[in-house]
Amino acid sequence: MSVTPLQALPLDLLRQRSSTKWRSYGDDVIPMFVAETDFPLAPAITTALHRAVEIGDTGYTPPRPGIDLDFAAYADRRWAWEIDPARVRWTGDVMMGVVEVLRAVTSPGDRVVVTPPVYPPFYDTVEEAGAVVERVPLLDDGERWSLDLDGIEKALASGARAVLLCNPHNPTGTVHARDSLAALARLAARYGASVVSDEIHAPLTHAPAVFTPFLDAAPEAAAVGYAVTSASKTYNLAGLKCAVIVTGSEETAQVVRALPWEVEWRAGLFGVIANRAAFAAESDAWLDGLLAALDENRRLLADLLAEHLPLARYRIPDAGFLAWVDVSAYGWGDNPAPFIRREAKVALHHGPLFGTEGIGHVRINVGCAPEVLREAIERIAALVPPA
Repeated sequence: MSVTPLQALPLDLLRQRSSTKWRSYGDDVIPMFVAETDFPLAPAITTALHRAVEIGDTGYTPPRPGIDLDFAAYADRRWAWEIDPARVRWTGDVMMGVVEVLRAVTSPGDRVVVTPPVYPPFYDTVEEAGAVVERVPLLDDGERWSLDLDGIEKALASGARAVLLCNPHNPTGTVHARDSLAALARLAARYGASVVSDEIHAPLTHAPAVFTPFLDAAPEAAAVGYAVTSASKTYNLAGLKCAVIVTGSEETAQVVRALPWEVEWRAGLFGVIANRAAFAAESDAWLDGLLAALDENRRLLADLLAEHLPLARYRIPDAGFLAWVDVSAYGWGDNPAPFIRREAKVALHHGPLFGTEGIGHVRINVGCAPEVLREAIERIAALVPPA
């Protein structure tokens, strides 16, 4: 059955928004840096938030807000992942959840493995937890990226106490294979380490890729793993604070239950309301339309780059709406994004912030109208001197 792609909102309406994407730069700049998308909200979310405003439902988040049941049903429906709702807790956002879990499973000065190029807040989050970043970059075979399991094992064998996993991976859009995640779980179990898996991009996995929840990858994963996720990236809810922390064993569940009670209080009521509406079955059709639109755009970007910036290197991502593009061949410096923003009036994310592997790279948000994406690439291509 064919799915009609979701249509992005018009630019004149988007520029009325007051979020980071639309207030960081002037109206002459096309903003494609931060992970906000340009689509209308899922109708169920709009309805739920309208109702909350109408009745003044703006108080504290209740002690049992129901998101545990909703996320468990969503995980079963979308990924055939069976979760015990009693092992689902909630907090303000994914990075809040990550730092609190890291604090609980590491001691000050412990090393935590990250796999660059990776989402810049990973570095800050490890440090906020009192730990030390240990870099084990993704392997790149020229066609796709993968976890360096040998490198991770060396880090764990030498005393690293945790792995901060990005699954699916930001910025490459890599959906890690089940066998790779299972091997990671076995390594963590062998060395008595923990794996904290940021799975915020999971609903945005494009067929034929298949998302594997880390906790479901192998029996060992339930014993060593913590998954932290939210509807915020997929459903554009970053300003409404809510995320869930999921565990797969009674031992890891006890670790999360022992976190300070304030961790759950950080979830905002509007965030809970919106996340519950996103996880509801009635929002599935909207998600399917979003995936269809993003699928078209991830492929359109490949065509646009081939036509206008043929020296750029880009692999169509398995998941998400973020594209990792190497433009180093054009000589725009180690960090091309400021030059591109200044000269082409297109704001992209700074590649080196993701790690040294990001030198010469930019991250492009394709969660927009196709014509916006086309104009952005044409503006950037105009920076290339005629042959």
